[in-house]
Amino acid sequence: MGLKHFLSFGGLFSKAETTVREAAGKTIDNDEEGWRRLTGDARRDLSSITQTRMQELGVYMWRTNPLANRLIELPVAFLLAEGVTLQVKDEEAQKWLRKFWNDPINNMDIKLPKKVRELALYGEQCYPAFVNEMNGHVRLGYLDPGLIETVVTDPDNIEQPIGVVTKKDRKGIARRYRIIVNGPEEAFSKRTRDIRETFTDGDCFYFTVNDLSNATRGHSDLLPQIDWLDGYDHSLFGELERWDFLRAFVWDVTLKGATPEEVNQRAREIAPPRPGSVRVHNDSETWNAVVPELNGADNNETARLFRNHILGGRSIPEHWFGGGGDVNRATAGEMGEPTFKDLSMRQRYIKHMLEEIGTFVIRQKTLVLYGSEPDQSNEPEDYEVSAVFAEMIASDTSKYATALVSVVTAVAAAVDRHLLSQTSAVALIALVAGRMGLEVDPDAELEQALTDKGKQQEEDAFPGFEEDEAA
Repeated sequence: MGLKHFLSFGGLFSKAETTVREAAGKTIDNDEEGWRRLTGDARRDLSSITQTRMQELGVYMWRTNPLANRLIELPVAFLLAEGVTLQVKDEEAQKWLRKFWNDPINNMDIKLPKKVRELALYGEQCYPAFVNEMNGHVRLGYLDPGLIETVVTDPDNIEQPIGVVTKKDRKGIARRYRIIVNGPEEAFSKRTRDIRETFTDGDCFYFTVNDLSNATRGHSDLLPQIDWLDGYDHSLFGELERWDFLRAFVWDVTLKGATPEEVNQRAREIAPPRPGSVRVHNDSETWNAVVPELNGADNNETARLFRNHILGGRSIPEHWFGGGGDVNRATAGEMGEPTFKDLSMRQRYIKHMLEEIGTFVIRQKTLVLYGSEPDQSNEPEDYEVSAVFAEMIASDTSKYATALVSVVTAVAAAVDRHLLSQTSAVALIALVAGRMGLEVDPDAELEQALTDKGKQQEEDAFPGFEEDEAA
């Protein structure tokens, strides 16, 4: 079921070369495109058939292979289990984002985990965007990655996709979607703008993972593991069959001093005893239950070897998949750090996706309601969309609390001895506090602390002064 089976479907590699002779004639540019890439055609994409086969195998493995399922579902759970929100400072724009998020068609709380899961399985996602011409409200559609025929890139910049062309339907019609770029069309050259104008079937978002700068399509997270997952699956089923054989046994009956004729006669008469029955014989007949010895003691270590090979390819420690090994709490924390770095990178990309969509929502609203883009000349940060994620894991704050006490004591002594400025002292304290989830602005915090100190000194110098004024 792995990549080695791609051979029969036009896969990544071919064992035999086939000589193909092109018909006589002259090759001309397709009128639909009408341009050549400045950077050439040296793309690093899979063939169309292999791309489709990869996506089919990824879904099949996710559905049927427990290990493959965990490789996809664990990151989704860590990224989205606590939810995500889109935030913007402008109150009116925040209402637009909330309406978009909770729209019964968009329904992002339910659909976002599916989108993130399928991004990992397919390596790409395409969402056609539909804008209400009356109020600017945005709804997202969905384009099956298996229906994508071509992703067109900027002829002057191969890493910038500008349009998506679908496969032809039963009527021979292919749709052409223009990829949304949150910026003015003048950011592209004239010939690129001319090409984008040929994508007349609507706008869409297009996102990819596991791709290269000179590749137009994304690749599944499971692509490097497909063969290994398939082999691991087959080995476990082989273990099931071995266990069945281990439970099997035969009765071996020995007849002492019997002739061949007597052995054949006894063989015709004998029958295996039923459980709980009584068997009586003389000392010339011996019965033994014979069980197979398949010497499978090392199979457990072999299975662990292949399982860790697969998990290591996704930066997942074995104790996340029920294999404790020699792991304790201390080593488990260290082993998880590469995994969380990997998850943080994916989280940043999901954050980018959501912020791009949120920015488009605000742009369309302002274009319809006010006839122009959001005014960012005075307070540009008011319209900057931010996707806010919860912490992936609960932090162990005990060690940071201990460190905070030590740092506060040390910097206080350094300030008293004039070895450290108060600003640097507060910055050091803020650094440790940041690891506990508290963001502190050292300058603002020091200013406030000095103000509070001055107020306290006044109260100490004139006790009861504020109460007398109030009276």
